[in-house]
Amino acid sequence: MWSTRKSIYSRWPLHLMLLPGLALLFVYHYIPMLGVSLAFQNFKPTLGLFGSKWVGWDNFTYMMALPNIYRVIWNTLYISVLKVIAGLAFPIIIALLLNEIRTVFVKRSIQTLIYLPHFLSWIILGGILIDVLSPSTGIVNGVLKGLGFEPVFFLGEPKTFPYVLVTTDVWKEFGFNTIVYLAAITGINPNLYEAAVVDGANRWKQILHITIPGILPVIVLLATLSLGHILNAGFDQVFNLYNKAVYETGDIIDTLVYRMGIQQAKYSLATAVGLFKSVVSFILISVSYMLAYRFANYRIF
Repeated sequence: MWSTRKSIYSRWPLHLMLLPGLALLFVYHYIPMLGVSLAFQNFKPTLGLFGSKWVGWDNFTYMMALPNIYRVIWNTLYISVLKVIAGLAFPIIIALLLNEIRTVFVKRSIQTLIYLPHFLSWIILGGILIDVLSPSTGIVNGVLKGLGFEPVFFLGEPKTFPYVLVTTDVWKEFGFNTIVYLAAITGINPNLYEAAVVDGANRWKQILHITIPGILPVIVLLATLSLGHILNAGFDQVFNLYNKAVYETGDIIDTLVYRMGIQQAKYSLATAVGLFKSVVSFILISVSYMLAYRFANYRIF
């Protein structure tokens, strides 16, 4: 008991440094949770949070009766699942290829180049992609025309739009995930590769039997943790790239909440939809951490 108190007293400056972060967390994350009550009210700005009429589950009933709610949920799940799969597979492939490059300068240069898009916001990338993918003046369609193909309206064709979202999201983020896998590869015992060479294993067999099994715990960990974000299809990206022509396949829960809450001033209904998403996300996050602990021995506490 005394040792515990002594440890706390000796580290009080470190605990004091946590106070600003805790204050920000309380102000911007816990106090706004009072707004969840809007989901159970017929909220009127003139009456305020405590003066509006309570309506129970009426907003949720109305939400499930919306003609496009199931399509929006499906779009969210479809885009999110594709992003998870592509976001896991592509960085692994690139990490394995980069690991085979023996020239340090070339390897570091490629890592830097593929990592740069991670630092750009979707506001900047959205403007770039709208210009690059333009059916009339875009570079991509210019190349397609030069090869004899018809121009593609990437951001205006419902069938194409989800795959544009997945492709651009992978392009932006795969550099960061690649570095994670490269770090995992460096932790593999080099003696295993030396033993494999003595046994006559070529580079492909070394990758198949040493490298991939060596990073498998990290792959399982990232895969299970990604389940918690399965309803986050990427509001920033979709909001900056979508339009009314692609609502059929590109409208997700977050953009629906934005339109109802900000543009249409349906605050209670938007809060109900957001709360529904938060509850499902909380369940998925809990399940993902249970799976991460079981299969990758990962735990927060």
